[in-house]
Amino acid sequence: MKIIDLSKPIQYNKNDPWFMKVKIKHKPHRKAKWLIRVLGLPFKLFPKGFEGWADDTIQKMGVHSTTHIDAPWHYSPTTNGEKSKTIDEIPLDWCYGEGIVIDMKHKADFDPITIADIEKFLSENQLTIKPNMIVLIKTGRDQFNGTKNFHEIGTGMSAAATEWLIDKGIKVMGIDSWGWDLPLQHLMKKAKETNNSELFWEAHLVGSKKEYCHMEQLVNLDALPYTGFKIAVFPLKIVGASAAPARVVAMME
Repeated sequence: MKIIDLSKPIQYNKNDPWFMKVKIKHKPHRKAKWLIRVLGLPFKLFPKGFEGWADDTIQKMGVHSTTHIDAPWHYSPTTNGEKSKTIDEIPLDWCYGEGIVIDMKHKADFDPITIADIEKFLSENQLTIKPNMIVLIKTGRDQFNGTKNFHEIGTGMSAAATEWLIDKGIKVMGIDSWGWDLPLQHLMKKAKETNNSELFWEAHLVGSKKEYCHMEQLVNLDALPYTGFKIAVFPLKIVGASAAPARVVAMME
């Protein structure tokens, strides 16, 4: 079996904006020696060659800072009138299944991905979306992941295309851009220019009426064929959270 990692490394990056910053303190082996001594074990009883244990502390990391999966709770406190699921409430069988890549690398920045775009791709490649697949939207913007303007560029999903996937029986979908929608600053600008109160975060807000999850900041989708693989995207079980980091991997026989 071949396993392909679709997750970005979790590490400090000086180019990340403040709301994406990750800070991890790495504690060397030698520091634990004194802790063990304070806990009551004399140095003379340390195993031969024992250097102590390494340890690490995540000092700062938002649940949306890296490759992650959003829960319905992120989009709205309710879904179709019922309390939205938090990330620990997501059924695990949503998080493993047959994968399909939708190639949208040709889409320009700020040009939303439409139903017609997806239907054209599927038709040209003789592909079919089946219920319970995990759908991966490839935009190629992962090449900018870690750069200062990653969150300000790229294409994204329209509300109509998002709802169309859900109606096809898709519970989990993902993208290699910073976010599922078009970039936030662009949406804000366009909403003010057009006086359209329904434009901002339109794809996310589909989740207020139809239950689904999406992944953001995927990487390495170019390493996948369009079909013929399984996807696993198991989030950390953070009680009450709107999202969680996930190690997203594709598996091919």
